[in-house]
Amino acid sequence: MAKTDTVLVVDDEPPIRRFLRTSLTASGYRILEAEDAAGAMRSLSAEKPDLVILDLGLPDRNGLALIPEIRRISMAPILVLSARHDERSKVEALDLGADDYVSKPFGVDELMARLRAALRHAFQAQGELPVFSSGELTVDLVRRHVTRGGQDVKLSPKEFDLLRHLVLHAGKVLTHRQLLREIWGPAQQDEVQYLRVFIRGLRQKLEPDPTRPTHILTELGVGYRLQLPPDQRV
Repeated sequence: MAKTDTVLVVDDEPPIRRFLRTSLTASGYRILEAEDAAGAMRSLSAEKPDLVILDLGLPDRNGLALIPEIRRISMAPILVLSARHDERSKVEALDLGADDYVSKPFGVDELMARLRAALRHAFQAQGELPVFSSGELTVDLVRRHVTRGGQDVKLSPKEFDLLRHLVLHAGKVLTHRQLLREIWGPAQQDEVQYLRVFIRGLRQKLEPDPTRPTHILTELGVGYRLQLPPDQRV
C-alpha cells in the first residue's frame, strides 16, 4: 500500500486551515494543523510531516524566524503562504530554507501544483536522478552531457554547474543569492547582473526561443526556476 503523505498546515486563520484541510484531504493527503509556531514545532517533532505549509504572519513568532528552526530538525519541503507581496519577504523566506511560496489570496490548483512539485523534488533529491529530460532537452548529470533535439550542446564548466544546480532543484524557486553562492561562492552572492549573463547564455543554447523561455523561468525580483517536464507539472 502506498504511503500517504502528511502535510502540516501552520496558519492562525481558521478559515484558511479549514479550506486547506478540505482541499488536501480530498486529494488524499493526511493533514496536521497548528495555529502558531509553538504548535508547529511540537507537531514537527512528534509527527515528522512530509511537507509544511507555513503562514508568515503567526501570532507568537514571525514565520520567517521559524524557517531556520524547522530546518534544524526537518528537511521536509516548506511551502510558504504569505499575504506579503513584497519581493524582499519572498527572497528572505527562500534564502532561509523555504522551498517555494504562494501569495494570498491563492487558487487551489496553483497551491496543489506547487505542493506536488515540492514533494516530488524532495523525493528525487534523495536519489539525485542522473538524467533530466524535458521536451527536447536532456541533461546527463553523471556524464556532464547536454543535448537538445538530439544534438550536443556545448556548455562552459560554469554554465554546466549552474544548469546542474537548477536540475537538482527542478520545480523549486532558487534565489539569485542562492545560485551565486552555490556556483561562485559567498564573495559573489550579490552580483545579480553576473548571474543574468550566464542565464541568458544558457537560454541561448537550451531554449527554442530564448526570448520566451520554457525551461529556465524567471521569478521576477526573486530568482529562477527550472520548469519540470510537462508530465510532472500537474
